[in-house]
Amino acid sequence: MTDVHNDALEFEDFDTVLSPDIEFSGILRFEKPFLIKGRVTGEINSTGLLMIDEEAVVEANIRASRVIILGTVKGNVSAEERIEVALTGKLTGNVSAPEINMETGCYFTGRCTMTEKKSAE
Repeated sequence: MTDVHNDALEFEDFDTVLSPDIEFSGILRFEKPFLIKGRVTGEINSTGLLMIDEEAVVEANIRASRVIILGTVKGNVSAEERIEVALTGKLTGNVSAPEINMETGCYFTGRCTMTEKKSAE
């Protein structure tokens, strides 16, 4: 089974939420869990968790520890730990991570590269 495992994340699990009525353009950097419900264009760099909600639209290259895609992403996605694309997710771009989970029925166009997981020092 290829179900996406988002560990039952709740709204309260996110330190910052970009609301549905917000459009952001530029470079977004953060460390704590971040939920995008609106629209982002530019670049996203993080050492934390990023979740793109079902109605969200992101046109950006993304680098994060873990990325969960429920909405639409146009851009390359790279993660230190894991990338998850849910049934409702639409991803156009290359992905690179040690673990990549794509739920059956999601949309994906691009190249997929499995990387070696970095060991804790």
